Amino acid sequence: MNNKVLLENLRSIPDFPKKGINFRDVTTLYKSGECMKIMLDELYEIYKDKGITKIVGIESRGFIMAAALAGRLGCGMVLARKPGKLPATVIKESFSKEYGVDTIEMHIDAIEPNDIVLIHDDLLATGGTAKAAYKLVQHFHPKATYMNFIIEIKDEGLHGRDLFEGIELSTLMTL
Repeated sequence: MNNKVLLENLRSIPDFPKKGINFRDVTTLYKSGECMKIMLDELYEIYKDKGITKIVGIESRGFIMAAALAGRLGCGMVLARKPGKLPATVIKESFSKEYGVDTIEMHIDAIEPNDIVLIHDDLLATGGTAKAAYKLVQHFHPKATYMNFIIEIKDEGLHGRDLFEGIELSTLMTL
C-alpha cells in the first residue's frame, strides 16, 4: 500500500541498535493523529469481513494498533509478551534472533478453537518473533489465522515473509 503520508512520517535511524542496521521507528507514525487514522482505516478495510474474533498483539509496539483495531472490529485482544509479564498460566515459545535467543508467552486460555485470529506487530524483518507468535496461536487450533505488520523490510535482504508460506499476510508498507 505504501501510503505517501505514512512513508513521509516514518523515521529511519542508521546504525541502531548496532552498526549496519537501519532502524525503522514507527513511533513517529503513532504520534501523528493523521497517521494513526490512516493505519487504522487501512487495517479495518483489510480485516472488516474476515470474522476476526481475537487480535494477538506482539510486545510491545504491536499492542498499539492491535488494541485500536480490536476496538474498531469489536473483537478481543490477546497479549504476546516477554517472559514473566503475564500473571496467569502461560504457554511459551522460544526463537533465535540475530543476537541471541528470546521467548514470548501467552495465557493458556487466550484463544478458543472457534476463534479467527489476527496476529499483528509493527515490523516484519527476519520473522523470528512473528513465527514464535504464530506457533503459540496454532497451539490453540483456531479456525483461521491471519498475519499483519505495519512495515515489511525487504530492502536489506530480509525474507521474513518466507516463513509464512500459505498464510494470508498483509503489510501497510514494504521497504
